[in-house]
Amino acid sequence: MTTDSKITLDAAVQFLWMEADILDRNDFDAWLPLWHGGHYIIPIGDDVTDFANNLNIAYDDADMRKARAARLSGGFSISAAPPARTVRTVSRFVITEEAPGAITIRSALHVVEDKFGRQRMFAANVEHKLIATENGIRITQKVVRLLNSDGMLTSISYLF
Repeated sequence: MTTDSKITLDAAVQFLWMEADILDRNDFDAWLPLWHGGHYIIPIGDDVTDFANNLNIAYDDADMRKARAARLSGGFSISAAPPARTVRTVSRFVITEEAPGAITIRSALHVVEDKFGRQRMFAANVEHKLIATENGIRITQKVVRLLNSDGMLTSISYLF
């Protein structure tokens, strides 16, 4: 894939399903290289667009993503010991922007978490900004808009 290649809906969906599988396996060493700069964001509130100047559950650049992955996989975070087991379902893919070598796609995400014999379910609308690189599709921004995000300031021991 070249940097000016069109990213098709099928290619984007396959990429998002792969990302969900990687996250369900807690394989952060495989997840981190899927990024090309940008931010991983979980805002508080549905209508927030100025992420840098508002409170977020997560607003991670490359260094923060790497540090978060290290905490989650290294046992340094009490909320991640033991790690939660998750199953993600990604669906309802809608292209919201297209340009040569870039696509913005919105999807629905359901995450079932199992930890300490208890299951919780989370739902979110997710927006991925993807670009074509010589190494394949990469994420430049991911915004996870959790339903009831303002009630979610409890420990979340994984990445969406």
